[in-house]
Amino acid sequence: MKFLSREKITAFFHPEKADPRVFWAKERTFLSWIRTGLALMGFGFVVARFNLFLRVIQARADTPSPAHSGWSMWFGTLLVLMGVLVQMMAVFDYTRFVSTVKRGETPDLKPSLLGIGVASGLGLIGLLMAVYLVINH
Repeated sequence: MKFLSREKITAFFHPEKADPRVFWAKERTFLSWIRTGLALMGFGFVVARFNLFLRVIQARADTPSPAHSGWSMWFGTLLVLMGVLVQMMAVFDYTRFVSTVKRGETPDLKPSLLGIGVASGLGLIGLLMAVYLVINH
């Protein structure tokens, strides 16, 4: 059973008859990506500064400081940069969508490359962190 034909989609996105809910839905998606990017940057900052926190705690406890490799700074920086990339890609995706609809064209119905990229990147960072934890156990 075919729910949406190309003609129905084209008529739906035609600028004179465009349903404002489409724009609102895309704007909500855009704002969700902005929140995701901000969360990645904030979490990355916390991860990057975690090593500093551990050194302060150990200094107050008068215990010898173990050798730190500084990996938390690199993982945190990677998360911050990923958050910045998410912000930039969200702006690009949203402006491309709006300009496509304004021209009267039908946006491509394809998977979100931004979502796939963020999920893959976070999976890779998580895998690297797991390897780091196993090696330094």
